Amino acid sequence: MEDNFSLEVKHIPKELKFILEIIKKEDVKELQSYLKEWLKDIDWNLFLELTIHHRVYPLLLEKLKMIDQSLIPANVMKSITNLYKMNTLQMLHFSCEMEQVCKMFDKHQIRLLVLKGPVLGEDLYGDISRRTSGDLDFLISIKDMDKVNELLLKNGYKKDDYIKTVLNDWRWRHHHVTYYHTQKKIKLEIHWRLNPGPGLEPTFNELWARRRISSITSFPVHYLGREDLFLFLVSHGARHGWSRLRWLIDIDKLVKQRIDWIKLARLLTKYQFNYVGGQALVLASQILSMSITKEMTIIKGNHPKRLAQGAIFYLERMVNLHNEPVPDEIAKYHKRYLFLLMSNKQKVLFIMSFLYPYPEDAETLPLPKLLHFLYFPLRPFLWAWRKTMKHALLQGER
Repeated sequence: MEDNFSLEVKHIPKELKFILEIIKKEDVKELQSYLKEWLKDIDWNLFLELTIHHRVYPLLLEKLKMIDQSLIPANVMKSITNLYKMNTLQMLHFSCEMEQVCKMFDKHQIRLLVLKGPVLGEDLYGDISRRTSGDLDFLISIKDMDKVNELLLKNGYKKDDYIKTVLNDWRWRHHHVTYYHTQKKIKLEIHWRLNPGPGLEPTFNELWARRRISSITSFPVHYLGREDLFLFLVSHGARHGWSRLRWLIDIDKLVKQRIDWIKLARLLTKYQFNYVGGQALVLASQILSMSITKEMTIIKGNHPKRLAQGAIFYLERMVNLHNEPVPDEIAKYHKRYLFLLMSNKQKVLFIMSFLYPYPEDAETLPLPKLLHFLYFPLRPFLWAWRKTMKHALLQGER
């Protein structure tokens, strides 16, 4: 990366910049001196909101405990401490359930890879309490989906049947399904792909062959190899606009491990994620002061920098893409941003995917299952009909 390149970050809230500096600074005296310079300008309510939104309270507490407590409002310190304690208890709860699920699947000869959760806390941060998680994410082979569904329902989990599908488009348009245990208060996401389609990615068998084993629990827990984990984390973070700092900090922590950069570059190029990987490194280097080495060839060129600048939009706001409805301004920007993330091949696949029938087509013109193949030639007409009706409704409202 050229020495004169820098991201435009002037519109990022000063409270978020303040949080970043606290996380980055290692020297206690330097940190305390820095805090004194900033304190008079900080909106502590916004500081706390951003801390919660970006899920960085475990890392912040670690630093804030080192300094003179009179510098931080007591209510802010108490809130962050309570959040940390609740997260620690939740991670212990998740660790226990993760082990039980792994045992249950192993007993029924179902291969299972843990994607995130306590395993990442231990692997990247050295302690499960230092990373937050709202659910447990597992990856399975798609051929085991029916068996997994039956097993989880039998063991008290309820499936969230939010996916509408026609002609089995769920297999590639979606990538996970959600289960919730009402008594244990735990949500599981069962993935059969790393990312929603269309697009190429490593097969489950390839990921399984390169897996690692975590000793976080007494029962062996399998999770992604380092290079596969990098691919998964950068594709996931990029897809969400890096709207939470926690995802970017994960990359910073992972890069400090022994990554085979030649192997990683080949992997990212094969599956069209090299620009996305470069974007993550640009962001981590400029936002978190991560060191860039000559082995990180995926950072070369202007495209990763443009993608990184595009993600600053999300750091300027507290964007939560899972909270419906997403504001129009953000929804429109995110739609354009996702398209820019794609390689040329991915863009072709994405545009071609519009020719494949959608569940809305079956709702517009219900047909017997044996005739669902007719949705292929009918799709342009059904799409045009929906657009015409929507326009007519809008005109009528006016």
